[in-house]
Amino acid sequence: MEKIIDEDKQGDSLILDQKEGNKRKLFIESYGCAMNFSDSEVVASILANQGFNTTKTLEEADLVLVNTCSIRDKAEQTVRKRLEKYNAVKRDHNPKMKVGVLGCMAERLKTKFLEEEKIVDLVVGPDAYKDLPNLLAEVDDGKDAINVILSKEETYGDISPVRLNTNGVTAFVSITRGCDNMCTFCVVPFTRGRERSRDPQSIIEEISDLWSRGFKEITLLGQNVDSYLWYGGGLKKDFDKASEIQKATSTNFSTLLDMCAKAYPKMRIRFSTSNPQDLTMDVIKTMAKHQNICNHIHLPVQSGSNRILKEMNRLHTREEYFKLIDNIRDIIPNCVISQDMIVGFPTETEEDHQDTMSLMEYVKYNFGFMYAYSERPGTMAERKMEDDVPQATKKRRLQDIVDLQRAHSEIRTKEHLNTVVEVLIEKESKKSNAQWSGKTQHNIVAVFPKEHYKIGDFVNVKITDCTSATLIGEAVELSTNN
Repeated sequence: MEKIIDEDKQGDSLILDQKEGNKRKLFIESYGCAMNFSDSEVVASILANQGFNTTKTLEEADLVLVNTCSIRDKAEQTVRKRLEKYNAVKRDHNPKMKVGVLGCMAERLKTKFLEEEKIVDLVVGPDAYKDLPNLLAEVDDGKDAINVILSKEETYGDISPVRLNTNGVTAFVSITRGCDNMCTFCVVPFTRGRERSRDPQSIIEEISDLWSRGFKEITLLGQNVDSYLWYGGGLKKDFDKASEIQKATSTNFSTLLDMCAKAYPKMRIRFSTSNPQDLTMDVIKTMAKHQNICNHIHLPVQSGSNRILKEMNRLHTREEYFKLIDNIRDIIPNCVISQDMIVGFPTETEEDHQDTMSLMEYVKYNFGFMYAYSERPGTMAERKMEDDVPQATKKRRLQDIVDLQRAHSEIRTKEHLNTVVEVLIEKESKKSNAQWSGKTQHNIVAVFPKEHYKIGDFVNVKITDCTSATLIGEAVELSTNN
């Protein structure tokens, strides 16, 4: 739940430039959060050096991989349907095809896919992608292959990811892996392991490469980016065992953010996802200091009830969250704040639900990602709590918060009417090929007539109209950011 899931991207099959001499075909499909899509780029990079070119045609693939998500039951059911499809194609059209599962479902279900269900040839956890050449050799020899060992060190900082299905303008840069926050509803610590951070120098080098190729915006990515801590390698939880020199020369998230912003002052910088307990004042002050750090914080709260927050093992209270919101708005008055919210967590009462509604009224988020609780196998909530809120109640409460969020989104979006905002052009508008679509630094979509502008331009746009989620306007001029 700590990860933003873009429903428009689910199931994208990824494609990259063909490498001359590569004879084998790879079909790779991704589900879940931005981290999974970023990981698929790492996998494609590794396999490009093993003789694979990507294809969008499932039937011609030598190797089919699906990068999976365990965050919701719906995501797992979708993947299972896709595996049925792959195996039907394998049976009817291409018996030599090999099928593999990557990512969080691979980590969670491990040998079940291979031994019990016998529906795949290959199972690879999120920390084992560098072992793919060895695992594929096993598969080529007619054996099943599995590696779901979680690493204390792996960050893939030494692999330059290929950029798949990219618009050439925006890119993800992974800075941490794993999570130490044992929220009782969340499967991530079990599927992605303990938290560790990537060498800041390798992050700057990746951003440098993206800048040289014309990218204009990056998102620093992690399960919990605010927890970023580099002290020479190793797990964050072992920092207290580090030497005095390691501690004195360590890099935290606010320092990394400052380094990135200074190194590329015209590169827009975003980050996701934050955790309320770890978002410190120095991060907020660093954001305020740099024009190129976007004024948007995705700040999952999950519930407005202190009792439920405690049951979830969230290490913040409702009051602490309010104080954090107030501090953000004091230091960055025009900062956009978005949320993740779960309704129907075990034991949630109507009073708890009203606490969530009143928290939303206080913050008035710009947008959010809202879910009804679904029990995830292996989590503390699944092991120790009964999923006792009826489905009909969950559905009603979810509709309550969705309706309230829609009303708040409209209020927040209208605040931009008759203002001039900077928009980074990313693509054509879905509704009209005569218009460009891009995002403001507040992460709000804006559309405007194309005129003489092009993808990758920063354009100042006068906002004349809006929907609850989209700004509509007219270009004024190129911004000074170009």
